[in-house]
Amino acid sequence: MIREGMVLSDRYEIVSKVGAGGMSDVYKAKDHKLNRFVAVKVLKAEFSENRSFVSKFRVEAQSAAGLMHPNIVNVYDVGEEDGLYFMIMELVEGITLKKYIEKKLRLSVKEAISIAIQVSMGIESAHNNHIIHRDIKPQNIIISKEGKVKVTDFGIARAATSDTITSNVMGSVHYTSPEQARGGYSDEKSDIYSLGVTMFEMLTGRVPFDGETTVAIAIKHIQEPLPSPREYVDDIPISVEQIIYKCCQKNSDRRYQSMTELIVDLKKSLITPDEDFVKMVPLGGYHAETKMISNDDMRVIKRHTDKIDFDDDDVLRAYERPKPKKRVEEERERPRKSSNASSVSKNSGKSAKKKSSRYYEEYEDEDEEDDDIDPKMEKLMMGLGIIAAVIIGLIALFFVGRTIGLFKATPSSVSENETEDDMVIMIDVKGMTFEEAKEQLQDLDLKVQATYETSGTVEKDHVIDQNVAAGSETPKGSVIELKVSSGKDGVAVPSVIGKSEAEAKVALEAEGFVMQKETSASDSVAKGNVISQSPSEGESAAKGSTVTVVISTGKSTNSVTVPDIRLQTEQDARALLTAAGLTVGAVNEDYSDTVPVGCVVSQSYSPNLTVDEGTSVNFTLSLGPKIVVYKCNFSVNAPVAYQGGPATVTLVQNGTNTVLFNSTTTSFPVLINLSNIMGGGTGVITIDYTVTSTVVHENEDGTTSNETKTENKSDYQQVTFTEQE
Repeated sequence: MIREGMVLSDRYEIVSKVGAGGMSDVYKAKDHKLNRFVAVKVLKAEFSENRSFVSKFRVEAQSAAGLMHPNIVNVYDVGEEDGLYFMIMELVEGITLKKYIEKKLRLSVKEAISIAIQVSMGIESAHNNHIIHRDIKPQNIIISKEGKVKVTDFGIARAATSDTITSNVMGSVHYTSPEQARGGYSDEKSDIYSLGVTMFEMLTGRVPFDGETTVAIAIKHIQEPLPSPREYVDDIPISVEQIIYKCCQKNSDRRYQSMTELIVDLKKSLITPDEDFVKMVPLGGYHAETKMISNDDMRVIKRHTDKIDFDDDDVLRAYERPKPKKRVEEERERPRKSSNASSVSKNSGKSAKKKSSRYYEEYEDEDEEDDDIDPKMEKLMMGLGIIAAVIIGLIALFFVGRTIGLFKATPSSVSENETEDDMVIMIDVKGMTFEEAKEQLQDLDLKVQATYETSGTVEKDHVIDQNVAAGSETPKGSVIELKVSSGKDGVAVPSVIGKSEAEAKVALEAEGFVMQKETSASDSVAKGNVISQSPSEGESAAKGSTVTVVISTGKSTNSVTVPDIRLQTEQDARALLTAAGLTVGAVNEDYSDTVPVGCVVSQSYSPNLTVDEGTSVNFTLSLGPKIVVYKCNFSVNAPVAYQGGPATVTLVQNGTNTVLFNSTTTSFPVLINLSNIMGGGTGVITIDYTVTSTVVHENEDGTTSNETKTENKSDYQQVTFTEQE
């Protein structure tokens, strides 16, 4: 059980819970060894005893630990303690892309493409390391407070090798590729498909395929064409639409073949969004070119079929190699026999086949025999061909007969409102509520489309009329148009003034209206918000009618040129911006080795760039060269030869030769704990001590005498300081 204050591996102190996933919970923790906050991903208790889940969790850690990229959440450590399996990860303060989309309803084109590029770069790094994510979706993309985009949760990733096997791994169904939905082979291009769906959602605020069950959604991924994002947001550039289409092709061979290719097009779309530059792959894929059959291929075919039984002209024109000059001259002189279609016999057919086969045999080997056709096999094949032709003819005859009404189904095999030819008998739905009519028509495999109009005689939300008369036949799957009452006075139009374009669209469509957009400059309404609407708030209008809204394009301003304020003092920079008709934005500070203290290092808009009057310009002032301050915390142990007694421990800084520490001791270890060290990041620890030894001498008379010798020794140790924050 994880709780606040708990310490894992004598190092990671749990601070709070920050989230939960399908297999694990995520906590914020303090790493006391490196003095930083980290994220701890802990396998849920109900899964920790399941070997399969534990194995998946370990695979996730091993896969992710090998990835180091600015757009991927880094993994630092992995461990197990008292049955808890956990992984230590980089703590990213921010929100998921899913929550970001929900908050803004939809993203602008530039913002969506910028996010897609960063995600692509992270996935590209994973693919280069033979790791496929297999679960790319907005929930697994984090946007940090600094605006950095990072991909996380390689929960079902698996290292891909040159012999990748079929995988039944399946990510979230709204973003899954067709091959994953089938439970078949998935590779790097599966991630490209999922990223395409994610881009669709960023730009439109909705997923392309939705349904009541996961199976229904998966089938749509496999069968239904991707809807155009421009159906929902009409100002999406053509290049961006084409990029999404190419990412989301059903056939993976028609998608981008790598993240590198996708990144190139995404970057180009930022520069020339309205250019139709995306190259779509033909239906056959990249490898659909016609290939000539080689002589080796011909030998293989002959070995497996016992003959080459192609039409003479087809074979010779499509596959023959250049003939020897002598052969060409012989064939020119050889008389050609005319072929009359009405008099060609079975034997002449055999002769043509022998000719084709013999031609290649002679070309390959002049000594080979040309009698390689088995007459029994020829008769068997001809018999089977006749039988197949008869069966095909009977099937064709049956379908023709059904079409002209020769074959009728018995009354018991057709329901009251169905016919035998995928036709249904239309029912009368006038007077029903729209929901009742819709349900009954859908039961007949019909689609429903409603148009609303005011009515003083028919109750609100009841059907006034239908475009197909009751009792008539209509094909299954056809669209039935119903005219529905919006009541005597219609529906009250909601107020959308001041709302963003996306918010206005959602509010109006929720009441059954269609939004039509116009644009105009406004000095009082923010860019992208609604200035006015027609009909006005509270007016009655029929459901399905159009409400025109005017969207602000921002203040009507003049264009001005941004001055160069670099190397200027703050006061001068402010004066230059004001004189140019611009406003001063955020003023930041940073270290610089080249710009004097208090002068401008950089500006948010490049010099000589044309911008709108009143644009806010941010700039950064120099703090001068950065002064680095160090600290150290060392435990000095006794030298190996140390025998006791006084010893002097000294720490001298390299470069400056400053004595930072000096102490005489008779016991070890000696602790050196210093801070605010300036001048350099390395030093030398010296230990000076005395060693006493006894030397035995043999005298001339055979006796021995002892001599005590004292020797001064010094031990040295190079050390590196830690940069102090």
